[in-house]
Amino acid sequence: MESKVVTPKKEESKSSSNGKSSGSSSENQKGIDLHKQAAKHHQEAAKNHLDAAKFHEAGDHDKAAKSTVKAQGSASLANDASREDAQSHAVNS
Repeated sequence: MESKVVTPKKEESKSSSNGKSSGSSSENQKGIDLHKQAAKHHQEAAKNHLDAAKFHEAGDHDKAAKSTVKAQGSASLANDASREDAQSHAVNS
């Protein structure tokens, strides 16, 4: 009778595809928080852009301009959060 060697499957590690560890839980939480912060600001920017379009359609160009400025501010904050997250990935890679 022929014997077969059975090797157990390796457990998947919690490392990234490049074989490096995924970092501490505090680093992960910071990344999660930055993604959520960026998303919140992007949503606010989208809302203000939609408001600006609505105001332009109604002929209220002053309100449209104010909504546009708010949208640009929110987009800038979203970009800041995204940039901070990207920099932490670059440092930890």
